[in-house]
Amino acid sequence: MVVAAQLLTALPIAQALGPVEQDHLLAARQMQALSFSVHIPLVCFGIAFPAMVLIMEWLGQRTGDPVYRTIARRWSRIMIALFAVGVITGTVLSFEMGVLWPNFTATFGSVFGLGFAIEGFSFFLEAIFIGIYVYGWDKLSPRLHLLSGIPIVITGFTGSWMVIAVNAWMNHPGGFALRGGRVVDVHPWRALFDNSYLWHELVHMYIAGYMVTGFAVAGAYAVARLRGRWGRYERTAMVVPLTIAALAAPAQVLVGDWAGREVAKEQPAKLAALEGLPRTERGASLHVLGWYHDGKVKFGIGVPKALSLLAFHDPNARVQGLDAVPPADRPPVNVVRVAFQTMVGIGTLLAALGVFVLVARFRRRSLPEARWFFAALAAAGPLAYVALICGWVTTEVGRQPWVVYHVMRTNAAVTGAGGVPVGYAGLWVVYIAVGVAVVWILRRLAAAPLEIAQEA
Repeated sequence: MVVAAQLLTALPIAQALGPVEQDHLLAARQMQALSFSVHIPLVCFGIAFPAMVLIMEWLGQRTGDPVYRTIARRWSRIMIALFAVGVITGTVLSFEMGVLWPNFTATFGSVFGLGFAIEGFSFFLEAIFIGIYVYGWDKLSPRLHLLSGIPIVITGFTGSWMVIAVNAWMNHPGGFALRGGRVVDVHPWRALFDNSYLWHELVHMYIAGYMVTGFAVAGAYAVARLRGRWGRYERTAMVVPLTIAALAAPAQVLVGDWAGREVAKEQPAKLAALEGLPRTERGASLHVLGWYHDGKVKFGIGVPKALSLLAFHDPNARVQGLDAVPPADRPPVNVVRVAFQTMVGIGTLLAALGVFVLVARFRRRSLPEARWFFAALAAAGPLAYVALICGWVTTEVGRQPWVVYHVMRTNAAVTGAGGVPVGYAGLWVVYIAVGVAVVWILRRLAAAPLEIAQEA
């Protein structure tokens, strides 16, 4: 969850390293992308999982059923384990901001520093209350214990909100002025919160967090079902996360439409790249699948006027093409396009699965028993993660070549240090070790006896 808890340590490093011609820009970007890909699913769990734990505990207190309490208690151990891993990956990310992108951090730290300060404060509060919650099961009254979990949900929201606010500012910068290459007239509150680009990013990410977490948790119990373990515990543990994910997935389609229209308005070059639109035109077509080459999308399925309709709700609207910006200012089209179409394709499948689950629950009051259904749920968790990463690739790579849109280029922000490839290789080793440790911890927690009677 923490992205910049040690920003104050990183800032002096950033200020000491000036911008230098960098031979390892691609490696630096890949290094940052690797850390982000490892950290972002933990952010999703930090956003959504505490709420799911509290729902289970509340159901246990309301019904008196010990199974709910057992699920909540076991999930709380997973919550603290993933939080601890998030501390590791978030700390790496915070140092990378200063070490890999010193000119960006040194130049604009006064603009986005407020956001990271609030994020750091939220992180420490979250750590305190997670400790109280996890170790207070047998020491606090049921009501007080449930209440102690509420700050975990709130701080998980506020912490990630601040990071998303900084990212929204990078996509739609404001709240400052540049004079002689120096940032002046800084208004951090305006930069971070009076930003029209923030709200669709925030809602889009939060729904994604509940989708990824819900499908991942439900998928774990679907795998248990496929392996023959399907008692009352597994059935009960699947219902809450699956219902949340099933509600979130169709809603994400509507939020995605909102996000696409904001991109069309604020970042038209990104829209042109993700749709492979070579020239500005009215009534622009949309191409499903295909590969952009020589100024056109090949092997795609064209839908006349669909891009204008989706981007501006007008089939004859004018859509800016790639020809409106110089070649050096264009994002890498196929990277953005493939990531976007993968995200949309998986999101559509998950939305369909969510609607199916809701209809089945409404009509039959129970989940389907077919093996294909549980196989689909088992695949939904990894697919949701892939869609999440593809969404962030669309957002971040689609902004290139700018680290701060139309203000600072990425190659002007990168460090001049020569050891980036070595650090990149070392980071792979660290994350592989962390991944192995996480799998071992989760398997140990899953193998622990239920002991429902003792916890009742």
